[in-house]
Amino acid sequence: MTDFDPVSMLRILRSHEVAFVVVGGVAARLRGAPLLTQDVDISPEPTAINLGRLASALEEMEARLRSASEPEGVRFPFDAKLLATKQLGTLTTKHGDLDLFLEPAGFAGFEELAEGASPLRVATQPDLYVEVAALSDVIASKEAAGREKDLAALPLLRTTLRESKRD
Repeated sequence: MTDFDPVSMLRILRSHEVAFVVVGGVAARLRGAPLLTQDVDISPEPTAINLGRLASALEEMEARLRSASEPEGVRFPFDAKLLATKQLGTLTTKHGDLDLFLEPAGFAGFEELAEGASPLRVATQPDLYVEVAALSDVIASKEAAGREKDLAALPLLRTTLRESKRD
């Protein structure tokens, strides 16, 4: 099993100039929620140029398709055309798991999600900023997804949102 290193994944995406919004658990963490997560979820801008940049970043991360039957993943030649099909989503990389959402639950896609996003500094990295979904959008997406693990996280996320509005 690969050690989870979200900072390295985000740094590689930024070095390839991929336009994306961080969603899910990492977005919640960056917004102050004490939520544990084991993957990075992103919604990339779905243009051909951007998906080509994403394909290059995935190559550098040694990304593989992940499934229940192949948890260690299967190597696959990623390119912009394949990434645009929306058939891919769950990947594993040398830095941990990465999930791609062209249409995150509850949202039409990158453009709608990007409206509420803002750049945040990643951890203690003074030079690494990424676009992060608003906590209210993370909550809306988890509600729309309706998976048991997402629903279980909602009370903590709602509490974090209320506390952030008081500050």
